[in-house]
Amino acid sequence: MSSLNKNTLIKSLLFYLPVFLLFLSVLNEIDFNYLKIENFSFNFVHILIFYWTLKNPRYLSYGSIFLAGIINDVVVGIPIGFSSFCYLLICVVTAYLRNITITPNFINDWISFLVTILLINSIQVVSLDIVFSIEINYMRYLINSGFTFILYPFFLFLFNVLENKITIQTND
Repeated sequence: MSSLNKNTLIKSLLFYLPVFLLFLSVLNEIDFNYLKIENFSFNFVHILIFYWTLKNPRYLSYGSIFLAGIINDVVVGIPIGFSSFCYLLICVVTAYLRNITITPNFINDWISFLVTILLINSIQVVSLDIVFSIEINYMRYLINSGFTFILYPFFLFLFNVLENKITIQTND
């Protein structure tokens, strides 16, 4: 009987792991300047949201993505709702891609991710700079977009392994 409960607990933990990773990443707001690595930053949240809403949206709900955006705005100090809007815009793009794609392809997903990241970051830069008059470092956004794009295949591999583990656990 205890092995049955343990297996159910593991299944539940694996099922909610993407949501846990989302909230952990928006609460931490890791800055690599503490590690003395300058000019290196990437947006893990964008990769996480893009992958899970494109591949299997039942693991990451839109409500949790919206709430994570609100929390991110509070942690970072930007206007409330701004990150939620950007995160949900990623969800809109992935929902569109999921509906038009007949067979998933890594290259198409990667190029779509690049277009999505450029769209999101350009909206952030224009809105924060022009509308909210917040000082923006354009080079930092460009570097962030580049590293986020370059690191997507690595996280794609990790998330594929995690998704396979979740699928095996839920089908036991």
